[in-house]
Amino acid sequence: MADISEKPATKRAAVAEAIVCMKPATIKSLKAGTLPKGDPIACARVAGIMAAKKTPEIIPLCHPLEISNVKIEFKILKGSVIIKSEVSCLGRTGVEMEALTAVSAAALTVYDMCKPVDKDMVISEIKLLKKTGGKSGEYVRE
Repeated sequence: MADISEKPATKRAAVAEAIVCMKPATIKSLKAGTLPKGDPIACARVAGIMAAKKTPEIIPLCHPLEISNVKIEFKILKGSVIIKSEVSCLGRTGVEMEALTAVSAAALTVYDMCKPVDKDMVISEIKLLKKTGGKSGEYVRE
């Protein structure tokens, strides 16, 4: 684990994204609210927030952070759901792993909630879009 004891606490933020590709019929059921397990979006939002808070328990060597905020957003397209997380804190290390863990858990939850009607779904493109704060400054994916 990296020693961060000498680093000053600064405002940190990170944005990550994941995509769940699925059949158009699955998207139709999701929008209509007719999936057998219930509302995947509501469930996935809570799962993403919980995962961000539990990141140090899941990813070895991640520091426990006092997260200030977690936002999970969903964009439903014809054949996919795009999931975006934004995590922020005032701390000595960044929240990139928390943002990535949040979208991963949210994507897995969407998969779990939709799998009774579509086992061909694919989770892809889990990536960091942006991070701010800290010694390395700002990063924005091109």
